[in-house]
Formats: sequence, structure tokens, C-alpha cells
Amino acid sequence: MKTLEQSEAVEATPLSGDDSFAEPKTSDKSLQMRILDPLQKPAWDHIVALHRDACCFHTSAWAKVLHQTYKHRPFYLQFSCGRRLAALVPLMEVRSPFTGRRGVCLPFSDACEPLIFDPEVVDPVRDELIRLAQQCGWKHLEIRGGKSFQLAPGSAEKFYGHSLDLRSSAEELATRFASPVRRAIRKAERSGVSALIVRNRQAIGDFYQLHVQTRRRHGLPPQPASFFLSIYEHIIKPGLGFIVLAQQGPRPIAAAIFFCFGKNALYKYGASDKRFQALRANNLVMWQGIQFLARNGAEKLHFGRTEQENEGLRRFKLSWNTQEETINYFRVDPSGRQCLAPARHDSAFHKRIFCRLPLAFNRLAGSMIYPHLD
Repeated sequence: MKTLEQSEAVEATPLSGDDSFAEPKTSDKSLQMRILDPLQKPAWDHIVALHRDACCFHTSAWAKVLHQTYKHRPFYLQFSCGRRLAALVPLMEVRSPFTGRRGVCLPFSDACEPLIFDPEVVDPVRDELIRLAQQCGWKHLEIRGGKSFQLAPGSAEKFYGHSLDLRSSAEELATRFASPVRRAIRKAERSGVSALIVRNRQAIGDFYQLHVQTRRRHGLPPQPASFFLSIYEHIIKPGLGFIVLAQQGPRPIAAAIFFCFGKNALYKYGASDKRFQALRANNLVMWQGIQFLARNGAEKLHFGRTEQENEGLRRFKLSWNTQEETINYFRVDPSGRQCLAPARHDSAFHKRIFCRLPLAFNRLAGSMIYPHLD
């Protein structure tokens, strides 16, 4: 796993893009904005790593996954005041004839708010983002997360977020879990379930088979296989993530994908075979991932976003002794004055359909639908 050092005074890295919507100024106090392409400039990750809240979503690896799978165009912004780094804002343009063009920070990311190095630049950065949205003709601009940067006075959507502090020994961590969690882990171990850390292509295939089943069970189409192959190529293979695979004998029965960057880790995807649910393999998978991260220097594990109406998933994540927070999504029109609410759909109707479709049709639906979503 890569490590990072927090810098109090950060000088702007001399990265430059051919396109810029801000004219360079000579004053040290003027804000300069450059548009970078992380697909071509690996140095992006070096400046991202200077911020203590940076996670895998902020990296060029995630940009490559989104671009390779869905052809989203990156607008990764570096703001500086003279030679002093002020903020980093990764954006992707999602372009669809059905859902329109918009700027998102970032698609398919639970939370990915801008990295602010200088709190005094928040308002000027917001103004530049609005100007960029206008020049690009986006129907809206969306920021996911708002602890240090709020795009609008009110949020468009709210989710729960849960984080686990990993700065303890495995034994200490386990004592703080709720008793049902500890019992479930012991049951999986007594049942002969094994959970291994793996980073090979076969494990991605095993995960995807479980993922397709799990998504249909939840009434949702799966993301295309190419998405997970890109995750393997750009995140898992270079060491920015791993898979935990649970098996009973030779049969995969549960799996999870974790991302890691610096001291921050994320539980991104989980899947399981419902026929073996009583063995509690999901708990063992999570526990194995937690232990591996703690041993390798991670300090915080984020459990991803949770819809506010999903009380069962919320209780599950809280049972691991996590700290709960609210994740706000902010969405504004190009004027920057109107806060936009998400479009409402009859999700229950869609779920009934996808629950009944054969797996092959669900996979086809996913490959057709997800390029237009974010």
C-alpha cells in the first residue's frame, strides 16, 4: 500500500494542461486554475497524496477505470495561488443522449469531495467551477461530499457514511464489534469457510459471478464485466486494492473488493451466494479485509454510502463499531443559483422487473444502462 505525508505548506506541482479556463496571474494571491488529464499525467497522484483525505477515488487509477469503461471525459482541476497549491477538484463529464451532459465529482463514487488545501479559496473555486459548467454546457454540476466544500446552500441528496478507525490491534478491534458480528465470524470459521486475500484475474471472475446474482436479488442490473476488468487492471493489479474471496471447499460463496490509497481504505463492493447465507461468510470476508488493511498501515476504512431508507444495511455497518456521518450530494444548474433535486423514479417497479429477468438479460441491461448513469 502507498503511504502519504501531510504537508502544511504545499507548493503547486508544475503540472500544466494545454487547456485552461483561467489566465495565469502574477500575484501570489490570485487564483489560477489548470485543467489536467490524469490519464496522461501520472504526477497527478503525487499531488493528490499530499492531502490527508485523499482516497482511491481521487487518483488517476479511478479516472482510467471510468474513462476506459464508459468513455467519460476527465476535467481534473488544479488550483494554485502563485506557487502554493490551493485545491484539487477531479471532475468527469458524463455525456449521454438520454440523460444529458453534466459534470460530476465523481461518477460511481460514494463520496469524492474536492481536496482543499487553503480554506480561503473555497468561494473562488466554487465560482470557477460554475464558470466551467457554463462554458462546457453542462445541465448541472454535482459534488459528492461536503465536509470542507459546499457547492450549494442545501444538498440534493443525503446518505449515511460509516468509517472504522483501524489504529488498533486486531484483537482490540474485534472486542469492539457488536456481539452478533463476533458470533457470525466464529460461525463462518467453524463451518469451514476460508477467506483469502487475492489479486488475480480469476478472483475478479469469481466476484463477478456472485455480483450478478446479488444484483438480481436486489432488483438491480449489474455493472458490465468490463468495469470490473478495468478495476482489476488499474486498481487491484497495481496494488491499490484487493479482493477477499470466501470459499467453502472449492466453491466461492462470498467476496468483496476493497480500495486503498495512502492511509485511507474503502469497502467498495460486496457479493454473495444466498444459498450459503447461513454460514455468515460476508462477516468473515469483512473481518479478513479489516485485518489485512490494519496490518498494512491503513488508518481508516470507509464502508461506502448507505441510502437513508436502508435501515438494515445501516445497522450492519454500525455493528462494526463504525462512526456514522452524513454524506451530502450537492447539485446546481449552470447559473450556480438553483439547487437541483434528483429525478424520482418508480424504483419498486424496476426492481420487480430485474428480480425476474434471467441473469444474461440482466447483464445485457447493465451494459446498456450504466454508460448513461453516474
